[in-house]
Order: sequence, then structure tokens, then C-alpha cells
Amino acid sequence: MPIRALLARGGIGLVTTHDLALTEFVAQVSAARNVHFQDDMRDGRLAFDYHLRDGVVTKSNALDLMRAIGLPVTGEE
Repeated sequence: MPIRALLARGGIGLVTTHDLALTEFVAQVSAARNVHFQDDMRDGRLAFDYHLRDGVVTKSNALDLMRAIGLPVTGEE
């Protein structure tokens, strides 16, 4: 995994992803941790408070974003 190679060379940085399987990586590497931003839909727009919180994100905004741009959501047609 490229992240392991960067850590082995003393690299630091941030990795952002929508792949929640990657969050399990931190259990294998002591130098890594999961953090997330809180977000809310306000007036049809995604809004962040830009406060880093520890842990894995607990909610998904994908369906709200789809609705906000007028896409049909399965089961709501």
C-alpha cells in the first residue's frame, strides 16, 4: 500500500476518501488516525463547520446531495 511506503520514509500528510474500508487501516498503523468534519445540508447546500473530530464519520450525505440537485433516489420515485 502506498500509504505504508510513505510512513516508512517518515512522510506525513492527509488522506481523504469516501471508502470507509480504508478507515480500518488505522488499526494496523499506530502513526495513523481517523478524523472527520461534520456537515449539514442548509438551504439545499452542503455546509461544513471545519472542526476536525476524532473517529470515523457516522453519517452519509450522499442521498441528501442527490436530492438537492434533483436526482431521483431509489425508492422515492
